[in-house]
Amino acid sequence: MPTLFVTGGCGFIGSNFVRHLLQSDPSIQIINFDALTYAGNLANLTDVANNPRYKFVKGDITNRDDVMKALPDGIDALINFAAESHVDRSILDSGPFVRTNVLGTQILLDAARAKKTKRYVQVSTDEVYGSLGPTGLFTETTPLAPSSPYSASKAAADMLVMAYAHTFGMDAVITRCSNNYGPYQFPEKLIPLFITNLMNDQQVPVYGDGMQIRDWIHVMDHARGVETAWRKGKAGEVYNFGGRCELPNIKLTHTLLELLGKPRTLIKHVQDRPGHDRRYAIDCSKAERELGWKPLVKFENGLGETIDWYKSNQPWVNQVRSGEYLKYYEEQYANR
Repeated sequence: MPTLFVTGGCGFIGSNFVRHLLQSDPSIQIINFDALTYAGNLANLTDVANNPRYKFVKGDITNRDDVMKALPDGIDALINFAAESHVDRSILDSGPFVRTNVLGTQILLDAARAKKTKRYVQVSTDEVYGSLGPTGLFTETTPLAPSSPYSASKAAADMLVMAYAHTFGMDAVITRCSNNYGPYQFPEKLIPLFITNLMNDQQVPVYGDGMQIRDWIHVMDHARGVETAWRKGKAGEVYNFGGRCELPNIKLTHTLLELLGKPRTLIKHVQDRPGHDRRYAIDCSKAERELGWKPLVKFENGLGETIDWYKSNQPWVNQVRSGEYLKYYEEQYANR
């Protein structure tokens, strides 16, 4: 029975990955190792909490003792979703990003070596490539040129992974993905922030002229991509995952307003983010060719389903927006 050690499994992408694998493969066992910072929420996985093939362990990837105690010997894979990921927060204070994304990755790599983990999968981001002009796509060989403290910390982590693969012969794979959307996303990111604001007739902040272009992928397509990289990826390789769906932020904003039946007067243009990348776009043909993966969720369908999910899960939304979810761990686990 394959066993995976998933870090950051209570976050947006990690929780969807955990749920996907538990539902799609009855042979999988998952240990979910999460520090439960502001973006890690046990409520994201209440539907699988009692699954006998699932175990939650609270721990911090920057704490070597936590990791070594929780990681079993000789398991099939360590899959690292754990990261500080919000660019705006990294501009305000880069310290947590360097600690979690760089030091945390180094500790995980050392632990995986010591415990003879069969495969290490680093979940990264297309932001390590920097910004594109009006044409062209990011490929796996695009030089790294991060623009923000967040993307610089992720690029540093990727370089560590490749160095361990080269120096120690570790079986390691890196995945890089475009902008995700879907259920359980923390509402500091664009789509859930705008949906939840508009549901309450609150304004939505659009940076600058709103013409920053992003490639959007549904979180379940990304989850399947990480799975295929673990199962089929070649050691030492990088695989890009994208949705083949480029949209300017302002067009996405207009679409959300239309779907939610709200007026454009709720748009509030704000000063642009320092160093804001203008365009991201992923070439995912390598993953399609070598892993047999392709994006399945059409953006218009996925976006509508995402809006419906937030509308149908008001208690989750209210809890997250208020910060009440942070008390959940204390109530449920602190005395165990």
